[in-house]
Amino acid sequence: MPKLIVVTRDGTEHVVEGDDGLTVMEVIRDNGFDELLALCGGCCSCATCHVHVDPAFADRLPDMGEDENDLLDSSDHRTGQSRLGCQIPFGATLDGLKVTIPPED
Repeated sequence: MPKLIVVTRDGTEHVVEGDDGLTVMEVIRDNGFDELLALCGGCCSCATCHVHVDPAFADRLPDMGEDENDLLDSSDHRTGQSRLGCQIPFGATLDGLKVTIPPED
């Protein structure tokens, strides 16, 4: 099973496993990280699954859509590595991906 490295707001790294076909948001949520609210459940209608993605994986991610871009604009903590976890399909090609949960807006 592919592994995802999640860095929580206090800087602690956690290695979790996720099934192919889930999104990064679902893997984080299903592993009990309360810091990632994911209020809309993955419908790309909020920005509560905002993560900062390791730049080494940027070329393996799907392009950012207009809705995702607009939602990220609402965050005070947006960076060049910002993505919505619900928009990143997780699987073997992202094995070892490291994401950081940014401060809460």
